[in-house]
Amino acid sequence: MYQSKRFSLALISLFVLGITFSIGFKSGLSGASAQGQVLGVTNMKAGMPENVDFAAFWKAWSILNDKFAGTSTTDQQKVYGAISGLTSSLGDPYTVFFPPEESKVFASEIAGNFEGVGMEMGIKDGKLVVVAPIKDAPAEKAGVRAGDFIVKVDDRDSLTFSTDEAVKLIRGKAGTKVKLTVAREGVKTPIEISITRAQIDIPTVKTTTKRSLASTDTSDTVGLRKDGIFVISLYSFSANSANLFRNALKEFIDSGSHKLIVDLRGNPGGYLEAAVDMASWFLSSDKVIVKEEFGKGREGQMYKSKGYDIFNKSLKMVVLVDGGSASASEILAGALSENGVATLVGAKTFGKGSVQELVNLTSDTSLKVTIAKWLTPNGHSISKQGITPDYVVPMTADDVKNQKDPQMDKAVELLSKEK
Repeated sequence: MYQSKRFSLALISLFVLGITFSIGFKSGLSGASAQGQVLGVTNMKAGMPENVDFAAFWKAWSILNDKFAGTSTTDQQKVYGAISGLTSSLGDPYTVFFPPEESKVFASEIAGNFEGVGMEMGIKDGKLVVVAPIKDAPAEKAGVRAGDFIVKVDDRDSLTFSTDEAVKLIRGKAGTKVKLTVAREGVKTPIEISITRAQIDIPTVKTTTKRSLASTDTSDTVGLRKDGIFVISLYSFSANSANLFRNALKEFIDSGSHKLIVDLRGNPGGYLEAAVDMASWFLSSDKVIVKEEFGKGREGQMYKSKGYDIFNKSLKMVVLVDGGSASASEILAGALSENGVATLVGAKTFGKGSVQELVNLTSDTSLKVTIAKWLTPNGHSISKQGITPDYVVPMTADDVKNQKDPQMDKAVELLSKEK
């Protein structure tokens, strides 16, 4: 029996390593079938679908083994390559096969640490795009921004390889360097950015008296702003984020404030369960948080609040979002907005409206597969469209350069008007 883990994943394609599809196998006795020539193979019929003709596959397997003049791989690596090709044939960048080493790396990244540049990447309009650089990671410090399109990795054109190949080139050992060439909206010429890779510890929640867009302050300063507004910055929906968010809410309650800003900007998402748990602190048990729409005629599913609902009507809340807010961030923002709990401020979200399930194929390999699309409580599809905030506030390059934050300023302005 396989084991699985459900999650809504924020475009983690930069954190995972893929391998390209390749086939080739050792040819055996002449006169035997191509399938029969494969020696030492086990479980050839386990899980085999009905009415599918594998003759071409086995013939190609045998011919490539007999004629291919390049460097060979192990038999098991060829099987992994075939599975990778199978997932690639679906045309979904979020459905990915993880061989042993990649599966181990993916598990460590979900736990919140890895080596690399610290950014999450996805596909938009058929191009490689930065969903969000991780807070205080090398990519952010070097100047990478959410929405940057990756044109080149070192001197290789990104159009010549897949997302997984880009991932493999960009991530690497701490202390080594990689050069990215990015295209940025509003900038006429591509920008070259050199990044030194490092050990990445993904931040999750921070409560602070102030937040500067360019700040590298990672202290644990806790308290109210001078204007009486409490700020919680949420950077990811990792395995432990629900508990950390609960602790942050306790600090908010202990502060005596009733005005809250939850900052989801640059948060590419993570576990669906974490988003549901967080939204439940603000919603009664009859409120819908997100709807899942399955394919193949399967009945959809609704996720309702767990009914913690600890805040009374005196709570005033603004949620900050931008183009780097994706997946679980969009679930939380949509639930709080459409249930009338929070006002959304910032820029349109990324639009990653699908749910993945992580399935352990074997003890050391896994498959991340898209199983559903999700809708907001009012039935709004997030895929590609994203969520447009109630107050759209642009963030310009000059704002970033001058360490200004008009989106935060707007949130503060709205809450300052509330009694």
